[in-house]
Amino acid sequence: MLGWDMSAALAMADALGVDPRAAAELLPVIEAMMVRHLNDKMDAETGGLNG
Repeated sequence: MLGWDMSAALAMADALGVDPRAAAELLPVIEAMMVRHLNDKMDAETGGLNG
């Protein structure tokens, strides 16, 4: 997994009433943690054959 569509993530945060400044500050950090976790999980499931 490479990353999230930040435009879509910010639009979703806006639709949920999240302050846009908070979303812009927090989403990149959350994205990085989630991508790292998903990549680690995929590696564990395939024995490291995902790249």
